[in-house]
Amino acid sequence: MSTNADPARHTEASSAYSTASTSGPGPSRRRVLGAATGTGLALATGLPGAASASAADLPLLGTYDVVVIGSGAAGMTAALTATKQGMSCVVVEKAPTFGGSAARSGAGVWIPNNPVILAAGVPDTPAKAATYLAAVVGPDVSAARQQAFLGSGPAMISFVMANSPLRFRWMEGYSDYYPELPGGLPGGRSIEPDQLDGNILGAELAHLNPSYMTVPTGMVVFSSDYKWLTLAAVSAKGAAVATTCLARGTQAALLGQKPLTMGQSLAAGLRAGLLAAQVPVWLNTPLSDLYLENGTATGALVTRNGTPGLIRARHGVIVGSGGFEHNAAMRDQYQRQPIGTEWTVGAKENTGDGIQAGQRAGAALDLMDDAWWGPAIPLPDQPYFCLAERTLPGGLLVNAAGARFVNEAAPYSDVVHIMYDRDSSAPDIPAWLIVDQNYRNRYLFKDVLPTFTFPDAWYTSGAAHKAWTLDALAAQIGMPAAALRTTVNRFNTLALNGNDPDFHRGDSAYDHYYTDPAILPNSCLAPLWLAPFYAFKIVPGDLGTKGGLRTDARARVLRPDGSVIPGLYAAGNASAAVMGHSYAGAGSTIGPAMTFGYIAALDIAAGAGA
Repeated sequence: MSTNADPARHTEASSAYSTASTSGPGPSRRRVLGAATGTGLALATGLPGAASASAADLPLLGTYDVVVIGSGAAGMTAALTATKQGMSCVVVEKAPTFGGSAARSGAGVWIPNNPVILAAGVPDTPAKAATYLAAVVGPDVSAARQQAFLGSGPAMISFVMANSPLRFRWMEGYSDYYPELPGGLPGGRSIEPDQLDGNILGAELAHLNPSYMTVPTGMVVFSSDYKWLTLAAVSAKGAAVATTCLARGTQAALLGQKPLTMGQSLAAGLRAGLLAAQVPVWLNTPLSDLYLENGTATGALVTRNGTPGLIRARHGVIVGSGGFEHNAAMRDQYQRQPIGTEWTVGAKENTGDGIQAGQRAGAALDLMDDAWWGPAIPLPDQPYFCLAERTLPGGLLVNAAGARFVNEAAPYSDVVHIMYDRDSSAPDIPAWLIVDQNYRNRYLFKDVLPTFTFPDAWYTSGAAHKAWTLDALAAQIGMPAAALRTTVNRFNTLALNGNDPDFHRGDSAYDHYYTDPAILPNSCLAPLWLAPFYAFKIVPGDLGTKGGLRTDARARVLRPDGSVIPGLYAAGNASAAVMGHSYAGAGSTIGPAMTFGYIAALDIAAGAGA
């Protein structure tokens, strides 16, 4: 095995960082969609003859032990692991920025038994975690893959902290999504990146993919803060959290820092680790295809500086190129209607390139019908992934018939599964979030402060409606007025009693995370009584797709017959999710993505004798 790269020499740098202390419902609620779809193309191993010959004639851009496709959480973790195992590595990225969807996200990381939560006193155990994950995922994912994730996740977090400036915080109180299942934890297992000074990246900071939502000017905000910022106008703790966020921002400014949190911190921290290890990251370098010789993945065909070329891989190729959420043809082929690329908040470059390349190489596909769903409001500039707003007391979701159809506070993926499951018989797409002025007087909505008016563009686009009576509101959104009135009256009665026998809103500890503790007897439920009334269009949004290349417990890509494509690995949303059709907790996308990137690199190193 070589540690140099041709034509440019690559050397491994020792880590610039040392390990530091960390900062610290029942199964009926799950909507299992059925057996995974998509088995890939049963192509002969290796590229077709003409393609193979032409590929071999392309300019050689370099030879590395490991070639990583994609610079998201999966790809950068894989590359960092590979180089620390003594292997030369290059990361190729289609976008002009690094970080992918992870950089845009809140960057929750769901890893049971990780050192951060154990240090914080979270009562987790391997047995609890295994029991819980099996109950959530069910038979969709093999026990071996589940155990690989659970077994390697904690070590991955320790490795990342030892080899990058990243530190993590427990998202205290952010419940597992099904805490009532065996092994579930109401206090949660999720962690998020701690604050990071972007100056550590130097000029490379300019290439960081921007976040999905900008943090309020002058504030430093963590994902776990948003719960309280939403309540800042009506909660002493909310006001205190807002003050703390502002104080963090002020301190950072006085110190000349460029404070990063959430996905910005995660992506920047991983990139800093790669910089210290001298791992090249080639931006604006899209994947054209995988390169196979005698059925073994030995490189990647890419376009760099406008010129096609070949990068050879001595020991393995790791595909971490994200999902296919921005590929309309693939969404139409694999997913239920209505569907659209305009409803996702995933990175715009995620068009399934790595998945398609793997399929051409003979890989099987799984879970292509599914995504990391969540109700979204199709605002004119970009979709808004609706978390707290549909859960806060004083709002309800109705379908086109003016009827409630779901527990509004259920895990976001479940809500969209239900929208699709019911849509053919009772049109639930789009659905409508109905709230009143009392709700608007109390709570932040997206980034619009309480009592403030919404942008005119929200109304002209049809994403929002406002009327002084429920009947007038129903007329605007095309639903039976009597039905909407009946639904709201029924909801108001339930809210005053603090109990929802219709859809069980508030029965789960998870339901109460994004709610108002001042509302009694049920922090999830409050009546709608103060005009004017508002309606917000709700469509099936997502954080990215979750179907992709079928992999085993070692992150190796598999053919439809179960055999391994030698040298080919996948992690993140380019691979079929270890969560199957469900969602264990906040960070169930990023946690497994990083873990299987780590597993892939270790497996390559073991095979190479590193």
